[in-house]
Parts: sequence; structure tokens; C-alpha cells
Amino acid sequence: MSALPPHGEGVAGDRAIQQLLEAAWPADLPADDERDLRAAGAVLLRADATGVGRAKWPGLFDSTEQVIAPAFATERFRVQAVIARRDGPAGRVVVHLVWAGIDRGGTYTDGRITDWYFTPTTRNGGPAWIPQPRT
Repeated sequence: MSALPPHGEGVAGDRAIQQLLEAAWPADLPADDERDLRAAGAVLLRADATGVGRAKWPGLFDSTEQVIAPAFATERFRVQAVIARRDGPAGRVVVHLVWAGIDRGGTYTDGRITDWYFTPTTRNGGPAWIPQPRT
């Protein structure tokens, strides 16, 4: 597969985006870690974009932001593709997400890109990942 699907392709184009992302940036994490990080990144992105679930991460989201209307509608938000890869020193990982949504003005845009960074820690004898504040 050599080209991205056209903008506005909808869910039908998501698989192609996922495949291209994986081909461009080969996996370098254990499958379990990547699965967990991809899920965590998607949840964080949803919280960031829609406001849903921000209270779970008080260190990442300013509590005063919760009173502001979310930037994107929850019912028209979706992750199109996501990968997790090593990024730099000390085991840091980046979760790279491609997503689509309708903003407050009613404009639908796909192919949006967001990165969330995580650092490793150990909880209950197993690795865990701590999301880092966006700077």
C-alpha cells in the first residue's frame, strides 16, 4: 500500500492508515506493552479532545479546563490509527495517534495527529506506563 486514503474516506480508510503507519515505523516494543500503550493513548486522546475522563489524570489536565466546552463532539470522534514506539532515553515511549472528529464549529476533519509520551515504572512487579504532561 503506497498512498493514504482520501480525506473524508471515513472508517473505510482507517485500516489503510493503520497499515501505512505500521510499515513506516516498525514495531520495537513487546506486543503486550504496545497493546496497553495504544489503549492508554486512545483513552488520553479522547479525554483531551472531548473532555470525557479528564478527572482520571489530574496531573495531565488542568481542572479548570473541565468547565470549558470540549473541543470535539464525543459521538463523532474516532481514532483512525495508533502505534506505540520507543522514543529516546530512559525507555520513553511515544504513542502516535491519527484521528478524526467534528469540532465545536461543526467542521469534520480526519487525519489529525497527536502524540502522547509515556515513561516506564514498575507496579505490582510488572511494567506500567505513566503518561507525561504535554509541553
